[in-house]
Amino acid sequence: MAVEDEPSSAGTGDIRGGDDGGGDIYALPEGCIANVLSLTSPRDACRLSVVATIFRSAAESDAVWDRFLPTEYCDIIPRSINGEPGSISFKSKKELFLYLCDHPLFIDGGSKSFSLEKGSGKKCYMLAARSLAIVWADTPRYWRWMSLPESRFSEVAELLDVCWLDISGKINTSMLSPDTNYAAYLVFTTKSRTYGFDHQSAEGAVGISGHEKNTQIVFLDPEAARRHMYQIVPRRTGFFNQMADVLRREVNPPPSESEAQARYPQQRSDGWIEVELGEFFVKRGQDVELEMSLMEVKEGNWKSGLVVEGIEIRPKEG
Repeated sequence: MAVEDEPSSAGTGDIRGGDDGGGDIYALPEGCIANVLSLTSPRDACRLSVVATIFRSAAESDAVWDRFLPTEYCDIIPRSINGEPGSISFKSKKELFLYLCDHPLFIDGGSKSFSLEKGSGKKCYMLAARSLAIVWADTPRYWRWMSLPESRFSEVAELLDVCWLDISGKINTSMLSPDTNYAAYLVFTTKSRTYGFDHQSAEGAVGISGHEKNTQIVFLDPEAARRHMYQIVPRRTGFFNQMADVLRREVNPPPSESEAQARYPQQRSDGWIEVELGEFFVKRGQDVELEMSLMEVKEGNWKSGLVVEGIEIRPKEG
């Protein structure tokens, strides 16, 4: 159908058929237009609602936003500890959708949070540190559990001192949106006194539990990662220091291809830091256990100063 925009008194456009016999889109019932919009995405529906008046009321209808909500949202909300059962109520499905995008629900006793990706409506989860398998986490000499006001969860895990860093989490793919490429991110911050990560990378992995996983190099110290990324080294003066630099370059060759593709920490909008552990495509109808992990057990150097909030699993952009 050929369409063109004509200005209206409301400042938006009317979409009418051209002279090729395509007809007038205004002749279509609103329910029909709403059905078409529901086959797009939340982002596209919002954009179309301001393009022409014909889309505005259709884009606000519950029929559209009910399609954007996950089919099991009625089962997920009762599992929330955000309030008493039945306390989460909204005037429209669009209002509920936007709430789930901006306000994660704490489900399964607060062990994970659930939210929606605003542009696509895909499901996102974060596994709390308490729900992760952290080696030595219950040994006060190595890890400390504490509360932080800036965390969404009641507890976070502070790394005091370990030489064997091993953190992993699991989620069933049936909980995720089908036909979607997901990535897992370790969400953390660092204390003022952090050591053991400045010259040492770790190994991130994502894959089906019990099967071989694709691994990638990750860095956890933001400043060390920046130096490694751009090969920044301190300038040395004097004969012996220059000789030390020569020896260092011989002992430490340029980064390998895998190191060049390493993942580096990124600042989040909520004030925390994240680093990608890997990605995984969830097929429709797939029902397997997905495992995400971070490990640094090869070098044996002592490490301290990380504060782990959890692992987030969300659709990967691009």
